[in-house]
Amino acid sequence: MKPKAILNWSGGKDCAMALYESRNKFDFCYLFTSVNSEFKRVSMHGLRVELLHTQAEHIGIPIKKLLLPEMPSMKIYNNHMEKEMKDLKTEGINYSVFGDIFLEDLRLYREEQLSNVAMQGVFPLWKRNTKELLEQFLDLGFKAVIVCVNEKYLDKKFAGRILDKKFVHDIPANVDPCGENGEFHTFVFDGPIFNNPVSYKKGEIVHRKYQQIGDEEKDNCFSSDKQNFDTGFWYCDILPY
Repeated sequence: MKPKAILNWSGGKDCAMALYESRNKFDFCYLFTSVNSEFKRVSMHGLRVELLHTQAEHIGIPIKKLLLPEMPSMKIYNNHMEKEMKDLKTEGINYSVFGDIFLEDLRLYREEQLSNVAMQGVFPLWKRNTKELLEQFLDLGFKAVIVCVNEKYLDKKFAGRILDKKFVHDIPANVDPCGENGEFHTFVFDGPIFNNPVSYKKGEIVHRKYQQIGDEEKDNCFSSDKQNFDTGFWYCDILPY
C-alpha cells in the first residue's frame, strides 16, 4: 500500500513533473494550492481558480485550496499552513511533495515548517539539470503556456507563448531553462498525467508592478520570489474555453 501524500500544485510545469516522477510512489490525495482569496487566482502564476479545478478534474486528483490574502505576512502564512497540515495529518497524510529544483533556502524553510507537524517533504526533481529536465518535460509530451514573466529577465512578447523548443532557444542566457529563479511561470494543459487536455483561450496581457520594499519588510512578508520585489511582471490571462 502506497503512503498518502499531497502534491504542492501551482498549475505549472515543475509540479507537473514532480507528480509524474512520483506518481507510482505515493497515493496522492490532493493537489494542494495557495490561492489569492481576493482575486481567486493562484499566487504568482495568476491562474484562475476555474482552470485550476479543470486541471484537477483532468488529472483525477482533487484540489485542496489554501486561501490567503494577497500579501500575507510570514506569521499569517505559517499559521494557515500549519492548520491545513494538521488537518491533513488526521487523514493519514504524512508526505508533502514539491517541484523545487535548487533553491536551498526554500527547501530548508519547507522542511522546517513540515517538521512542526511531523510531516516529511519530498523533492523528486532536486538538483536535476534544468536544461535536461525541460527537455524531458517536452519529450514526454507535456504542453504548457507561459502565463507570467518577470520583466527583469523577459519582455512582454514572451507572455502567452507556448513552452516549446523554440521558446527555449529564444530565452536569454541568464534565464534558467526552468525559470527556477522566478523568471517565468507556466500553465500545463496536457501531458502524460492528464486524462484529457485542458481547453483554454488566451486573454489580455497585463502588466503589474511590485513596489520596492525594505529588507525588514521582506523578512516579514511571505514570497517564494523575494528577489523579485521592485520589479514588474507581464501576465497572460488564461481563460476557460
